[in-house]
Amino acid sequence: MSESPEQDYDPGDVAVIGISCKAPGARTKEQFWDNLVHGRESVRFLEKDEIKVDETLINNPYYVRACGTLDGYDAFDPSVFGISDRMAAAMTPENRLFVESAWEALEDGGYDPDRVPGEMGIYGANNPQTAALYGTPPDRVSVGPEAIEHGLAWSPDTMTSNALYYIGLTGEAVTVTTACAGFHYAVHLACQSLLLGQTDMAIAGGAMVRLPHPRGHLWEEGRILSRDGHCRPFDAAGTGAALSSGVVTMLLKPLAQAVADRDHVYAVVKGSAINNNGVSAMAYGLAQPERLSACIAAAMQVGGVTPETVSMYEANGLGLPITDQLEVHAVNMAFGKQTGTCSIGGVKGNVGHGGVVAGGFGAMKATMALYHRTLAPTINLTEPDPEIDFPSTPFVPQLESADWEPEAGIRRAGITAIGGGGYNGHLVLEEAPALAERAPEAVGRPRLATLSALDDEALARQRARLRHRLLADPGLRLDDVCFSLNLGRRTMDRRWAAVVRSREELIEALSADSAGGPAVTTAAAPRVDADGLPQGDQGIVPAAPDDDRALAALAAAWVNGRRVDFRPLHKGEASHRVPLPTYPFRLRRFWRTEW
Repeated sequence: MSESPEQDYDPGDVAVIGISCKAPGARTKEQFWDNLVHGRESVRFLEKDEIKVDETLINNPYYVRACGTLDGYDAFDPSVFGISDRMAAAMTPENRLFVESAWEALEDGGYDPDRVPGEMGIYGANNPQTAALYGTPPDRVSVGPEAIEHGLAWSPDTMTSNALYYIGLTGEAVTVTTACAGFHYAVHLACQSLLLGQTDMAIAGGAMVRLPHPRGHLWEEGRILSRDGHCRPFDAAGTGAALSSGVVTMLLKPLAQAVADRDHVYAVVKGSAINNNGVSAMAYGLAQPERLSACIAAAMQVGGVTPETVSMYEANGLGLPITDQLEVHAVNMAFGKQTGTCSIGGVKGNVGHGGVVAGGFGAMKATMALYHRTLAPTINLTEPDPEIDFPSTPFVPQLESADWEPEAGIRRAGITAIGGGGYNGHLVLEEAPALAERAPEAVGRPRLATLSALDDEALARQRARLRHRLLADPGLRLDDVCFSLNLGRRTMDRRWAAVVRSREELIEALSADSAGGPAVTTAAAPRVDADGLPQGDQGIVPAAPDDDRALAALAAAWVNGRRVDFRPLHKGEASHRVPLPTYPFRLRRFWRTEW
């Protein structure tokens, strides 16, 4: 890793440098944010023949056909991870989703698993019930290799160790079971490990697939599930939430090191805290205001954050009057008396109740709000609950999308998760620090851009997605793009490379109808005397990073399957990692039919 930068950063700050999200109505983090900022509700109402439950249950007058369904919950691309089809079918849907999401977060952060320095920690939450609903392996008399393979694939305990193993990393793997606060607990444990120096980077997240999928729920008076299928946070007519599924993962690193390593920073975790109500609970599983307040206050204290500087509060927001009232009371106690105002909202109105990943949806919303400097609206809130005296608190319900202009001059958000069994979790996030000024990109300098995939079809999709990204974001610098591609992606068998001098040349080279020119591919690789090129410990090294012919020879050698050390191409540069399209998984349906 790089040496620490000259600028001082709080040693307790942890950077979010990569993210991945799949939620109802959203296959990517970009779609998720677009849905939120435009106030879309992704909970849908099912047709009778879609619902995979007993006929008697469907015809119950209190059965609500609402669900936050997850597109692709049963699909997977095992080839990327070297997993057999038999093993893929044995894995629970949460195991499959989590390993893919962890891979995406790593790529989004610009890191190739084969070149990750140091120890990687993976911390995640899932629903222990999912494994049993998916199908319990037989209790064999002999525990042979097949029994062990099935058990490790299926077990909720091994979700994080599977991700560590199949992505190709070493470090820590901890699967937490803390009900609906699971995502927050995973992030808290990840931050603790990073700050203690036990790991160098960490992936934290949660995965939830409600089975059978899709399905609705039975409404019961006073319980947490909605009477009409809509979640209405803080609304007088709220009756709870609908059930939903999803996966969220975040790639984390100490902020000072992230800046030194030229990482892209979405947001900063200033503080985190967890606790449990224990015997002080008003009722087992119900929020206890004093304990929740203590959790929120502890997270702010850990981060050295004063309540006046927190201008967004993303609530647990279950949409049930009693729980929303208790939560607002708790956060009001934690914030104390102040003159500033704080936006309050709840993402469950958009995507429903995601169980162990519910806090992840809230954290993703806050991260994207900080990144885009925009406050997304809380939907389904038309008449605030009169029992919540908002005027006597700092909190103002966020009813419309708005530019985020904080009174304190800095953007900070608090995100709460509450889990059955008394679990509380709170995160305090802050906007990313401003980048240091850097010189304009050198005009006309030749650069090498590389892509690889398992097959030509996936490679073509990568080219198309990268071209679309470049066209959509004219602010992307060519040096940043090449730095992220060359050092931040695992090298696979089918390869493409181009030597270009501008963004425009790269866009043209990526075009499907581009023939010849600066690009070379595995399918039509030119011959090159690779043995005559300079060699280093990590493979062929660039002979002259600024020379077109030398770069073209390097590209041809790499496309022909030779190992290349791209690091010297970017030594001494001011380029940064930037988020680029991640691997285009070729998803196929996998479902266990027999053991």
